[in-house]
Amino acid sequence: MMTGSEPAANGRRAANELPNNRLPDLKTVAAAADTAVIQVRDAAVIRGGQTIWRSVTLDVHPGEFVAILGPNGAGKSTLLKAILGLIPLGTGEINVLGHAARRGNPAIGYVPQRRHFDVDVRVRGRDIVRLGLDGGEWGFPLPFLNRPAEQDRASRIQEVIDMVGATAYADRPIGELSGGEQQRLLIAQALVTRPRILALDEPLDSLDLRNQQGVAAVIRQISRETGAAVLLVAHDVNPILSALDRVVYVAHGQIAVGTPEEVITTATLSRLYNTPVEVLRASDGHIVVVGQEEEEVSYHAHRAR
Repeated sequence: MMTGSEPAANGRRAANELPNNRLPDLKTVAAAADTAVIQVRDAAVIRGGQTIWRSVTLDVHPGEFVAILGPNGAGKSTLLKAILGLIPLGTGEINVLGHAARRGNPAIGYVPQRRHFDVDVRVRGRDIVRLGLDGGEWGFPLPFLNRPAEQDRASRIQEVIDMVGATAYADRPIGELSGGEQQRLLIAQALVTRPRILALDEPLDSLDLRNQQGVAAVIRQISRETGAAVLLVAHDVNPILSALDRVVYVAHGQIAVGTPEEVITTATLSRLYNTPVEVLRASDGHIVVVGQEEEEVSYHAHRAR
């Protein structure tokens, strides 16, 4: 099995622990880039007596863009949720920023599977982003009681709106926006706490190809500018391939980790699917995956870089 890099050196407490739960500034989170922010060691998830996947070992570093790929039902979202501390492991361990994975880690910005806002939802996009800061607070904000804090919040909200390219429509009702525009604002909501890790569960689902590529480009830019590590679950790697550093491919309870060129190959996919699979490169640059289990593997239409 291809696995992630070796465990990062221990003893770098300052890089992994944040005093008073405060997150670092967006421009300084790339410090200690040689230290893995996520470490998965020989992990397995067992649900209802069935092993979803096993023997998962993976390191993810600051600024790295990693896609979790595989067929429907393979356990892609399960892996992401295990890293988020939402699903317990059967064996092994997961450490995030030097500590055991736990639910509600403020250093992780999470975008769950696609949410759709109906046209009659009149909440402004800007206010959707704001929920990432104070969505857990009770009552209405009273900005006149603490003007400096409110100014800081407004500045931070505008910062992430600009970052995802949503400035032109942030003050419109979220229900009037296109799917791609809504998704950019949801990503901004996840970024507003200045996380060190951005976890996205199929954020490109139901978007057209242009919006898929646009959202993927925004995520890649965010990763490079902030040093945040990105984990993105996807069913089709094609729209995001040019942005990726590595992929984690999940199939039949096994995984392969490496660059797209290392993992999306005839040999690797045949081993994972336990059936002959052929990876073909078309003249237009697409990679077509052909196998006996057509219902599982024919969805791939990867584009070579």
